[in-house]
Amino acid sequence: MDKLLLLIMAASGLSAVSSAAGLQYYFVYDRKNFTEAQRYCREKHTDLVTVDSMEVMNNLTNTADLDNMFYSNNSYRAWIGLSGGNWRWSLSDPSYYKPGEMEFRRWYPGRPIAGYSEKICTRMGFNGLWYNDSCDNSRYAVCADVRGSDVTSVIVTTVMTWPEAQIYCRAHYTDLASVRNMAENQKVQEVIPGESYPWIGLFRDSWKWSDGSTSSFSFWKNGQPDNKNGNETCVAADFSQSGAWEGWSCDMERAFICYGPVVSASKKVLKVKFENKKNVDLNDPAVMEAMLKQLKQKLRAQGLDHNIKLSWRKQADGKVFHKEDKKTNKRRRKREEL
Repeated sequence: MDKLLLLIMAASGLSAVSSAAGLQYYFVYDRKNFTEAQRYCREKHTDLVTVDSMEVMNNLTNTADLDNMFYSNNSYRAWIGLSGGNWRWSLSDPSYYKPGEMEFRRWYPGRPIAGYSEKICTRMGFNGLWYNDSCDNSRYAVCADVRGSDVTSVIVTTVMTWPEAQIYCRAHYTDLASVRNMAENQKVQEVIPGESYPWIGLFRDSWKWSDGSTSSFSFWKNGQPDNKNGNETCVAADFSQSGAWEGWSCDMERAFICYGPVVSASKKVLKVKFENKKNVDLNDPAVMEAMLKQLKQKLRAQGLDHNIKLSWRKQADGKVFHKEDKKTNKRRRKREEL
């Protein structure tokens, strides 16, 4: 069959059609981490895909080629343009923290609770354990007064939202309290009035689309996002589960999906010839399907976009292939030479 593809003789029509309804989506199966995928999409197209409706999600699910997303672990995932969910301290000066201290946590068992999509903040209980909560709730706050190496925890007993508490602590002290280790956790706990749960400085970024879109549509898998390890801050769609979303470490290498501007649908018809030394019935549907599959593989290996679709074009008599009439062609060439 390879000889049939490489040599040229019997005429046929091969059409290549690019999909173009709405935005153009591009599956890239060359595996990259999230940052590399984002860079590729911005250079080659527009950006990583923003999924703003179930219609788009279904479109992507129907287009995904699972055979090209088979990995050693957790196959069939591809990056989309959603990221964020990082836990960060309000007091962000890196010199304030020794290695590992920015990652210190003292969560109550079962916290942080999964499923939040908005910005989430942290309160400490009188028991010294931490709880995630909506930043819009009003509570006491613990500020940090930093003077060189001396750090004092100050309780503020005016109820405020987390953003209001942040403004207050920055205006009157240094910032909302950071808790870098177990000893500091104990010091903050000591200033908390009985049975109260004041704000501390830990918060989680909201999820954001790579292209800056403000869509609030989400399609999280049950129990996601959980970010239990603190680094699952980039989102992949699982196309073995209808494209449901999961949080993953951004360093994982996955296929990914770009999008580009609207383009008009185009159709090109190409004439090709095959040398048929073995007298194979080229109009046999099984033969045509095998030839088309190998053509796709060879063209895609040379850079053909995965969104391009190939098909055979039937002629007026219902057939695709016809034997070339060498005598007619010879007479035609002689006329052209005159």
